[in-house]
Amino acid sequence: MRLVFLGTPSFAVPTLERLVDGAEHEVVLVVSQPDRPRGRGRSVQASPVSATAQRLGLPLIRPERVGDAETVAALRAAEPDLGVVVAFGQFLPRAVRELPRLGYLINAHASLLPRHRGAAPIARAILAGDAETGISVMRVEREMDAGAVALVRTLAIGPDEDAGSLTDRLSMLAADAIAEALARIAEGSVRWQEQDASLATLAPKLGPQDQEIDWSEPAKAIARRVRALAPAPGARTGRDGEALRILAARTLPGPADADPGVVRVRPGEPLRVATGEGWLCPTRLQRAGGKPLDTDAYLRGRPISDGEPLGPVAAREPFRS
Repeated sequence: MRLVFLGTPSFAVPTLERLVDGAEHEVVLVVSQPDRPRGRGRSVQASPVSATAQRLGLPLIRPERVGDAETVAALRAAEPDLGVVVAFGQFLPRAVRELPRLGYLINAHASLLPRHRGAAPIARAILAGDAETGISVMRVEREMDAGAVALVRTLAIGPDEDAGSLTDRLSMLAADAIAEALARIAEGSVRWQEQDASLATLAPKLGPQDQEIDWSEPAKAIARRVRALAPAPGARTGRDGEALRILAARTLPGPADADPGVVRVRPGEPLRVATGEGWLCPTRLQRAGGKPLDTDAYLRGRPISDGEPLGPVAAREPFRS
């Protein structure tokens, strides 16, 4: 089949590369977000998908609005049989959704639909304490992530896995799932299963409130928050009026004998913080304007006293990526 590919971040790159490496289909056009300021220097850079398309010599467009007349005309001129969407990041109007010869687009969504519909399914799965997640290949409809599903591939979430690691593994699974779905569509064996809307949960984009650590929560819940927001944007607490980002942590057994947020630093023992239930042991920290450091390295430069309280973030200083 002749395929149009719509995607933007690194998560979408393995699928695009798989489609190009395979001999079954032809990618006739790639659509990605416009170049944006990125990285520490905020220089204007192409998206990972755009950079991959350029490296592979694929036709590429980067519209501000995928539904504008010029973009729709470019899509129509490519004469696609089908469209493949992986983390594109723009609303797809009907004129785009129904443009391919087969009349639809398919999308690889990083959750077990109808659970975790929305922009942040990977982080939300970790926050919820889910034991597994996966990739659902669905038809793109007007309602977000609500289309009929062609296939689902599951993946266990590791007990200490953070969002960065899980995202990498799911990106490879998405490539496999899209390849299998395309094979079924091409041979006419695909079967679409409507989602049960009554079971749907939402996974909205992470906001500042999701980054804040509430030390009155149980240690296990805080550890999930740390993992769900790592490596970026990171779970945050406050220290001496500054933001402190916790990028990795583990829980310690036993009841906490201090108020939530109070730090314990004892000779021969790891730094730990009292929570509403148990202790949290941060293992990687980053202060505003500093680099991510293992806790021991952080403490050598900025010692924390036994009994020091951590609390709400008073300021939002920039962090290095």
